[in-house]
Amino acid sequence: MRLVLIRHTSVAVARGVCYGQTDVPLAESFQEEASEVKKGLQKFSFDQVYSSPLSRCVKLARFCGYDHLVIDSRLAEMDFGEWEMKCYDEITDPRLQEWFDDYINVAATGGESVIDQRRRFMEFVDEIKPAHTDETIAIFTHGGILINALVAFGGKTYSEMYNAIPTYGSIVEILL
Repeated sequence: MRLVLIRHTSVAVARGVCYGQTDVPLAESFQEEASEVKKGLQKFSFDQVYSSPLSRCVKLARFCGYDHLVIDSRLAEMDFGEWEMKCYDEITDPRLQEWFDDYINVAATGGESVIDQRRRFMEFVDEIKPAHTDETIAIFTHGGILINALVAFGGKTYSEMYNAIPTYGSIVEILL
């Protein structure tokens, strides 16, 4: 199975804000960025297209011509719980430092950790893999899912990935 993971385009959210699973608006540059993504996807023929339920992913998939999507909540960005839509600098939760020290294993208050997100992504892959063994699958998703996919299947470490997070509109291929 070939997974082609597509990260949504830029969002209209200030840097440093935990927007995770909040359905935020896209940046004014959407049309231009989405056109580049669409062009990059022309070389593929997808057997199935999946998307996160968040509008930033669904809108990109539809712009690229994929109206027949399978929406799956396991493809959503990490849940920042009580920290959603707060700037890191404004979070007064005493657990914030614990999370900064080990965000891989420590969940945001009321939310999830990177490992929690990886677990749900792996559950998704394990579920679809038997039905799509020799197929090419598109997944419109988020940076956190791309990071987990590259760690799980691309031979990368979390340290490498968090120092080189795939940019908005990235297209990443992974062979399973």
